[in-house]
Amino acid sequence: MSPISARGFAVASATAVTTVGAVMGVAQGGAAQTADDAQATGGSTLLADLPAGAQAQVQTASLARQADAQAVAADATAKKTAEETARRQAAEDAVAKQKAAAAEAKAEKAQEEAEKAEKEAEERARTKADTATQSAAGSATFTQQASYSVAEVQAIARQIIPSGQFQCFSNIVDHESGWNHKAVNPSSGAYGLVQAYPGSKMSSAGADWRTNPATQIKWGLNYMNDRYGSPCDAWAYWQANGSY
Repeated sequence: MSPISARGFAVASATAVTTVGAVMGVAQGGAAQTADDAQATGGSTLLADLPAGAQAQVQTASLARQADAQAVAADATAKKTAEETARRQAAEDAVAKQKAAAAEAKAEKAQEEAEKAEKEAEERARTKADTATQSAAGSATFTQQASYSVAEVQAIARQIIPSGQFQCFSNIVDHESGWNHKAVNPSSGAYGLVQAYPGSKMSSAGADWRTNPATQIKWGLNYMNDRYGSPCDAWAYWQANGSY
């Protein structure tokens, strides 16, 4: 090794040289003299000026320092890489979570819309069936009798009123007339099963409105549909107000 390269190596390994100087200081006085001579020539000790054993120690210490520095740098790089990877993964996870939430919300909305469409279809089908039943019942003729039992009047009503609305219609008739098609309110003069006021209103359903319960039932159904929407809507109003 040349004196120039040795000098550069010694400068790069100042800490190691200092350590060697300390070792030489406790050695023979000749080593101390060498250090004094080095100070006199410029304050630096050339590696080539050191004994072979000291040179090995300097080189070993320098390499150890370099290895430590490289290890620290590698650790820092690894830590930075790990942090970057973690941040990237967290961002990807957040995006995936948002997409999953959006997909779930979309699926729920589609399910709600499907259920709504199904209910609307069922309601349309039920309304169509009720309309058909009502139309058939409205065009049906019932042989008039001289007298009727409650069961007979109710049987006629079941043929005219849509099945889903019959109970509501029955509830109103129970309260209004007790299924007596000739019932008269002594105060107002309201007449018949549904207590039409005046009773003559029922003539729009048939001239025999006074004596034919079928005519009164047809009129009452039309009245409830026109005014309230259905017998069940009319019954809800009756419950809230005590009359309809």
